[in-house]
Amino acid sequence: MAAAELDRTDLLLLAELQRHGRLTNADLAERVHLSPSACLRRVQRLERDGVIAGYRAEVSAERLGLGLQAFVRVQLKHHDSAAVAGFASLVNGWEEVVACHALTGDMDYLLQVVVRDLEHFSRFLLDRLLNQPAVDDVNSSFVLRTVKADRGLPLPG
Repeated sequence: MAAAELDRTDLLLLAELQRHGRLTNADLAERVHLSPSACLRRVQRLERDGVIAGYRAEVSAERLGLGLQAFVRVQLKHHDSAAVAGFASLVNGWEEVVACHALTGDMDYLLQVVVRDLEHFSRFLLDRLLNQPAVDDVNSSFVLRTVKADRGLPLPG
């Protein structure tokens, strides 16, 4: 898919929405120096074109009692389409996995796992992940602290 053609105002709109997703249209329009109607048309076009993929709340894992985060590298035994599709289907059903990326290199996948504590992680690892016949090797790293969290995509310009 080709990159969308975005002008300076589109990029300003996207930057503001990444930082402050709950701005009213009037406040957003003021910040990017547009009329409210012009601002709304641009945001609707960005949504329609798929540049704005959706909206969501940023939720505190700690306030939900999810105090342990790990990155788990997974290597599959086989790489045929059935094994890959089966693993992807499993991962999508595990609520503890908040992100999964297919990788190049010595491991096939990187899972971002968020759980209550080490016991919860142990159950996830032993009962779910390592129980899968397609999984050959697993390597886990625990997050000690987050230096920089996801705050939106870097915008060109």
